[in-house]
Formats: sequence, structure tokens, C-alpha cells
Amino acid sequence: MDWFGADIAAPLVAARGVHLAASAITAGVLIFGATVLAPAASPMPQARVIGSRLRRVIWLALAVDVVSGFVWFVLQAASMSGLAPGEAIAPDVLWTVLVETQFGQVMLARLLCLIVLAACLGLDGIAAMQRLALAAALGFVGAIAWTGHAGATAGGEGAVHVAADVLHLWAAAAWTGGLLGLVLLLVALGRGPEARAAIMVAVRRFSILGLASVGTLLVSGAIHSWILVGSLHVLLVTAYGRLLIIKLALFALMLALATINRLWLTPRLATASTERATAMLISTAAIELVFAIAVFALVGALGTQHPAAHFLTA
Repeated sequence: MDWFGADIAAPLVAARGVHLAASAITAGVLIFGATVLAPAASPMPQARVIGSRLRRVIWLALAVDVVSGFVWFVLQAASMSGLAPGEAIAPDVLWTVLVETQFGQVMLARLLCLIVLAACLGLDGIAAMQRLALAAALGFVGAIAWTGHAGATAGGEGAVHVAADVLHLWAAAAWTGGLLGLVLLLVALGRGPEARAAIMVAVRRFSILGLASVGTLLVSGAIHSWILVGSLHVLLVTAYGRLLIIKLALFALMLALATINRLWLTPRLATASTERATAMLISTAAIELVFAIAVFALVGALGTQHPAAHFLTA
């Protein structure tokens, strides 16, 4: 399969993309709950309903995490062993990959984080469990950095690369899961003066979360590109570079929509046109979320390609 000149292993790319998106939503919705939902909606009668909906989203994302993670692991084991996926699913092959490769060890650590997270969600009424759930989710998402190009970068540059990638993953999760949480929150709050006040608080706090996420994505993405691309020429002529350009274009579209939300729609929430502004905000946030899912599909493909900088020394 060919995407923009890249030789794509479609099943592996699909598994990685779905898993990355589900992982981001798992952590991002929890971040949204702690930073936006609790301050904005906790005094309202709808808070319990909204919290219940978000928990259902997290449980669904966890189920997708498990299935897509297993498929990714099997396909990666097949790639490492040179076997067909049906042969690579043999217990001895999977065990060897699990305990003797960095990829397998990282996936095992992530599985432990997932188990802790699921246990904490089952005890969600305890405040300490909520904090532990968030920590486990951040560990689950951040550890992905060691499964890709960052984890294969050696020396001091490798440490910087991994740190940047972890921050990039956290920021992407906060923005993506936050968008989903915001849409669900705005839909559930409904109308009325009390709802308007909660909407204003939620949107303002999400704006802060979004600005922090975008700033982190820009800085960490610049570090990532500096290490993996290296020059404008290879950005333009390599498969990795072309996929990265498409990813950056989608990110720019998301940023444009976020700017519209921040500078045009948010001020209108305090006016007589609150309901119309809220409806438009839901629509633009949903479109941003679609773009974010597309970005994860591209990230799934980028992880299977040789970095553009590889061709500078090839």
C-alpha cells in the first residue's frame, strides 16, 4: 500500500493508529475531568450524569486499548520474527518478543499501567484512586515514547528525544481527550443561567489546557523534527517527510479552529447569543477531534517509516 510515496503496512499502521488514538482519549478524558469538569460542573445536578458518561467513554477506550494493543503486539512480533501473523501468534514467539525486546518490555509495563488504571476506575469514589488513575494513564500514554523512534535514539540525544516525545504524547492526549470531553460536557449542560455559567468556566479552563497543550506540542514537535528530519531537503523528498508535512497541515487546521474558538466564539458565550455560540463551539470542537484522529493515523504510519534524517547518512 502506498501513501504519498510511503510503503505502508496497512494492518500495522491501522493497529498503531487506533491504539494511539484510544490511549490518548483514555488519558485525555481523565485530564479533562480533573482540570475542567470538576471545577466547572461539580456544583450542578448534571455533574453525576456527565461524570458517568465520561467514565463510559474511558471504559470503551480501555477496551479498544486492549484489543488494538494486542493486535499491534502480534503484528510487531510478526515483523520482528519474519513470520506470518498466524505463525507469530504462537506462545513461544510472543513470549520471546515480550521479555527479550525493548518493545515487548515497554508493552508489558504499559499493560501493568492499564491494570492499575482499570482497578482505580472501579474505585472511582475514592479521591486517592482518582489521582492514581490519572498517574497510571499518564504512564500508559507516556511509555509509548519507548516503542518508537525516540526509544531507539542513543546517548544524550536519545534522552532529550524521549523526554520530548513523552511531553508530546501527554499534550496530544490532553488536547484530544479534552476535545471529546468538552463536546460531551457542552451537550449535557443544556440551557439556562446556571448552565451558561458552567459553560463559561469550562470553556475558559479548556482554553488554558489547550494553550498549554499547543505550546508543548510546538516545542516538543520542533525537537522531534530536528532529530528525525535534519534538513528541509529530506523533509520534501522522503516518504517520512511527506507524511510529516500532511500531519503538520492537519495540526495547522486544528490550530486555526482552536483560534476561532478562542477569539471569536468564546467571547460570544457571555452575550445573548450564548446558545448559538455553544452550538457552533460543539461543531468546531467535533471537527477538531476528527482532525486529531486523522493525525493519529498519520503517526501510526510515521512510526513504520525510516526517519528522514536516516537518509542524510545513508
